[in-house]
Amino acid sequence: MPPPAAFSVSEAVSRTFEDQPIVDIHTHLYPAQMGPLCLMGPDELLTYHYLKVETCRQLPPGTSVAQFNALPKPRQADIVWRALFAGNGSPLSEAQLGVVTVMSSLGLNPRADTLSEFRALFSETNPEDYVDLIFRNSGVSRVYMTNDPLDEQEGPVWRAGFERDPRFEAALRLDSALAGWPAPVANLRELGYTVGNDLSTRTIAQLRRYLDDWIARMNARYLAISLPPDFAYPSESAVSKLLDVAVFPTARDRGIPAAMMVGVRRGVNPLLRDGGDGIGKWDVTFLENIAREWPDVNFLVTLLSRENQHELCVAARKFPNVTPFGCWWFLNNPSIIQEVTAERLELLGSGFVPQHSDARVLDQLLYKWNHSINAIAPVFVRKYKALRNAGWTLTEQDIRNDVARMFGGGSLFTPNPNGDSHP
Repeated sequence: MPPPAAFSVSEAVSRTFEDQPIVDIHTHLYPAQMGPLCLMGPDELLTYHYLKVETCRQLPPGTSVAQFNALPKPRQADIVWRALFAGNGSPLSEAQLGVVTVMSSLGLNPRADTLSEFRALFSETNPEDYVDLIFRNSGVSRVYMTNDPLDEQEGPVWRAGFERDPRFEAALRLDSALAGWPAPVANLRELGYTVGNDLSTRTIAQLRRYLDDWIARMNARYLAISLPPDFAYPSESAVSKLLDVAVFPTARDRGIPAAMMVGVRRGVNPLLRDGGDGIGKWDVTFLENIAREWPDVNFLVTLLSRENQHELCVAARKFPNVTPFGCWWFLNNPSIIQEVTAERLELLGSGFVPQHSDARVLDQLLYKWNHSINAIAPVFVRKYKALRNAGWTLTEQDIRNDVARMFGGGSLFTPNPNGDSHP
């Protein structure tokens, strides 16, 4: 049988990414049916905390950071626009360039003097239609939300019930239910879970009931928690113990992954609010301890420190129940995305999820995926060229199969070491 005709790897990779519907496995997005939780439009986009932090470096004379934070959101957006886009410098940071990409994708002029054109488009578009527009233009087919039943704004929406847009999958976030124990006790008790301050048998049983109830109510596809860089396992900390006796057993019994996002140092500069968090390096030995102790749980892991990325890849090589995912937060910049993706391909093949958007504003899907794929595609091209040069008879279908698995949600639920497949 003759070998398949030669084809351009660059063109094949480009076609594949153009055709592949993206499944975004970690966002902070919500459907329009969840009301004010659904953040979208120019004022939300321009007041994203990355842009606010950059604006605070060049506020107008006489305006303090505290005064800026106290302004109404549209007024803040106008100041951001003047400082970063209608000022003297070019919008070169990744967050600034993202706004340019968003506006260009929507057919708007990113060099406009004001946000009036953008605001007119948004105000004249039905919310559901705007969601459709963003999904269509971004190439994203589904997103995973970050869902917290204990959040004072989100919890009542779930309890009242609503018809969810099927493009929005649920992920049960655990930070508010576990962090700073016993601080969460009062909120859990308000929902009818008779937990106590101590980690008694009853408290553990009630916490597991909370997890089971909300996994079922939301149809949550995985459990998720963010952790500081000093998190240790095993340890005497309440979070470590609760993960061990409640969260990991639930993930095992329900056959869903447990996602850990590690490395956040909260409130490094409290004046900047959401933009004031920092990063720290984690001891990946603790991940090895978790993966070894819980071989039948699939752990989705993303680490915030660039210095941790090689260690994470090595840990994933040793433990098949560890799946690295995405370039999170301060890693979500094209130069670092290229570096990390190349490293993961070299050490793990296709056994990871290259990216997630971590988007908090719906419009961000337009630039986060555009920029990420533009950074990732050249890495794939180099790797496939090397594969073909090594003697592998490469087909375009090979490329399509790999990209579908890595960007279409297939790597989210991987076979566990016991040979079973998570749903």
